[in-house]
Amino acid sequence: MHDLNSFRSNLETFRQRLATRGFDLDVDGFLTLDQRRRQQVTESEQLKASSNSATAEIGKLRREGVDTTERQADVRRLAEQSKQLDEAVKQIDEQFRLMLASIPNLPHESVPIGRSAEDNVEVRRWGTPQEFSFEPKAHWDLGPELGILDMERAAKVTGARFAVYAGPGAHLERALINFMLDVHTREHGYREVLPPFLINSASLFGTGNLPKFAEDLFKCEGHDLWLAPTAEVPVTNLFRDEVLSAGSLPISLCAYTPCFRSEAGSYGRDVRGIIRQHQFQKVELVKFTTADQSYEEHEKLTRDAEDILQRLELPYRTVVLCTGDTGFSSAKTYDIEVWLPGQNDYKEISSCSNFEAFQARRAQIRTKGAKGKSEFVHTLNGSGLAVGRTWVAIIENYQQPDGSIQIPKALQHYMGAERIEKSVILG
Repeated sequence: MHDLNSFRSNLETFRQRLATRGFDLDVDGFLTLDQRRRQQVTESEQLKASSNSATAEIGKLRREGVDTTERQADVRRLAEQSKQLDEAVKQIDEQFRLMLASIPNLPHESVPIGRSAEDNVEVRRWGTPQEFSFEPKAHWDLGPELGILDMERAAKVTGARFAVYAGPGAHLERALINFMLDVHTREHGYREVLPPFLINSASLFGTGNLPKFAEDLFKCEGHDLWLAPTAEVPVTNLFRDEVLSAGSLPISLCAYTPCFRSEAGSYGRDVRGIIRQHQFQKVELVKFTTADQSYEEHEKLTRDAEDILQRLELPYRTVVLCTGDTGFSSAKTYDIEVWLPGQNDYKEISSCSNFEAFQARRAQIRTKGAKGKSEFVHTLNGSGLAVGRTWVAIIENYQQPDGSIQIPKALQHYMGAERIEKSVILG
């Protein structure tokens, strides 16, 4: 969310920068609402001044023995009018809050201007996709053939876009979670937390998911509880309404959670396999920093996510998203895309974003600056990594001519094996 005073003072700048995101700022609507609020505040203050003056006059007259019944009635009318105006101002303030809550973050100056993913810019590439001596298969064929992935039974239990992992397939998912958490906590300096998977509306507002993206979420009927779309939400809100010690920053946290998304508006995209599911696992990286640290920490967070892919020896590329493809709350985002030979394409496996003070202002997360002045922290997050998509990348990149899967060296200790062979999925 934006600061109202800064927004009011720099409307044209906001309009121009938001336009690069494809967002049309309603400047006239804001100015009309702002003018109406100012008028009502002025009228309310004038009424209160008149009421105070009349009250003082009544006191003087009563001491002189003058009947003030009619004047007292006038004061009560003034008080009631002032109360009504105060209520109107509160309603306008709420309109301001909702208006500001619907406006996306300003893109950082280094973000390339563009309209869609076609305008994203590749910044680096690691690894070379291998050339197979046979036609590589996609995971939606390999998984069922090996007996480690069952989409049909998942659909029977729940519905479309859910999966059942079995045997070494389930073990691989668990191994990846433990591997990612171990690397991030033991070598990258993150502290592990295990947050609730159910979250309230205030938490979702704090990270920018509500009110704009309610249709992307799953809500628990009859409760102010939602299924977490990502660990970013509960972990960021651990410090909601708090003032963090400047000496404690940056704070680096990581968390495993299942994630739940309705994928509204994505139907027809990635319908095969487990690339785009309603439920999936993810290890998330979250940072809280000062403004002068945040972009250095953003680069580090992105490298930490990339390091997981390098240890697994999975080819990938990193792109910076253009203004038109950058998410609602983000000022700058890097997408890390892993190579999937079965699909002959790179697919996003992590988005690493710097939100600057946008989320912290919504969630009221502050710190004390060098001069003791209270200021909003900067928040960052990124997947470290999306576990299901990493599972896919391993299955497709490490497939062998006989249909088995070679387990990456970094995971063999976690798996207790070097290869995934064909098994019976559920007996």
